[in-house]
Amino acid sequence: MEDRIADRNGAGRIFPGVRFVAEVSSNHHARLDRCLAFVDEAARIGCDAVKFQLFRVDELFAPEILARSPDHRARHRWELPERFLPALAERARARGLAFGCTPFSLRAVEALRPHVDFLKIASYELLYEPLLAACAGTGLPVVLSTGMATEAEVHRAVEVLEGAGCRELTLLHCVSGYPTPPEQANLSALEALRAIGPRHPGMRLSVGLSDHTTRPGVVHRAVHRFGASLVEFHLDLDGRGEEFAAGHCWLPGPAAELISEVREGLRADGDGTKAPVPVELPDRAWRADPRDGLRPLREIRESFQP
Repeated sequence: MEDRIADRNGAGRIFPGVRFVAEVSSNHHARLDRCLAFVDEAARIGCDAVKFQLFRVDELFAPEILARSPDHRARHRWELPERFLPALAERARARGLAFGCTPFSLRAVEALRPHVDFLKIASYELLYEPLLAACAGTGLPVVLSTGMATEAEVHRAVEVLEGAGCRELTLLHCVSGYPTPPEQANLSALEALRAIGPRHPGMRLSVGLSDHTTRPGVVHRAVHRFGASLVEFHLDLDGRGEEFAAGHCWLPGPAAELISEVREGLRADGDGTKAPVPVELPDRAWRADPRDGLRPLREIRESFQP
């Protein structure tokens, strides 16, 4: 199982088995040094890509909400400064990572186009068809989270993306609960997302998971049982990020262990042939001889030297 996030030159990066994307979200404190540290840490723990978010609160929420909600107005401090984008893209590529970002407005799509390797559309924007079309129109690979959506809404979003020119799409099963109880993770919905692919033969479509459970067992199940080819998870450096207290962010240590374990499991598949593997060969002669049931085989007993 292989998948790809295309690079700026179109050559592509191949990620065997499963790609891991570290979502920085709003944990960066709007500081460039901390943003760069996220990129470095994502590379160190084994991620294939790092992703940020580009929004302006005044473009994200309706004026009547901002007028009545101090909490929403306070999210101005969560905004990623646009001037950081060139430095983040450069650092990501220097660390061997694909660089992605989530635009939350049409303006943001244009701001990101020169810098990113892929665009991510958040679950909350799935119904905003002009944004979907703008992302597709860049020609970049698109990742779409499907939290809260019905199957019909996902189908419509895919139709819009394909109609606007998207040719490489990853659909992420997502539960928009922060955090998500494992018993509500509904991983079998990955099969419903995968079934959408044959209806769009002109588009390369794969499926993955946007995790909000922070439970290793859930991620293992998504990859090894349901074939998720991309796993996005929220990363925090030190437990001090703006979103960490909500309970849906991974710290570097557990995230590194998870990535290592998942890839270790994928390496264990083999080729499916039932035959002795190299580590078994020295013991084949020590099996019970079929003539008397004693070990080892008779032909090596006389020459045995302890």
